[in-house]
Amino acid sequence: MAILPILIAPDARLKVISRPVDTVDDGIRALMDNMLATMYAAPGVGLAAIQVNVPKRIIVMDLAREDEKPQPRFFVNPEIVWYSEEQTVFSEGCLSFPEFFDDVERASSVRVRYLDYHGKPREEAAEDLFAVCIQHEIDHLEGVLFVDHLSRLKRDAILRKLQKARRLSVGA
Repeated sequence: MAILPILIAPDARLKVISRPVDTVDDGIRALMDNMLATMYAAPGVGLAAIQVNVPKRIIVMDLAREDEKPQPRFFVNPEIVWYSEEQTVFSEGCLSFPEFFDDVERASSVRVRYLDYHGKPREEAAEDLFAVCIQHEIDHLEGVLFVDHLSRLKRDAILRKLQKARRLSVGA
């Protein structure tokens, strides 16, 4: 498996809307395996294909804690088909925004429909961290970043810091 480069904001490619996958074949499974390896190496709990510059509707996720056995999950063409009215606030981070975290309000439960690693249709309820993570990653597929849920002032401050860090690393 290969470790893929993760796009870091403010990279315009992160705002691209991802295209549906026609068929879950060996090529898509290889991409998902590489995405999972990349996510683990980062480390993170979720990764959308657009974050590795592949504009396809694919997400990988593993919400297992450090002391638990890995529990990789694969979502192809995921869509949320129901949102709870109840909201929850969670401190979110993102592999495309290294070292930045902030509170984001989202539905506390959702119902998600998707194709699994083998292309089988699935539908399931998501609550708590799973609900937050699946909404965050599906946002990526729509070109929406977690900072887009913050105030303009907070979002602009984070993006300025990332631009400055990029300039410093390029100049080094």
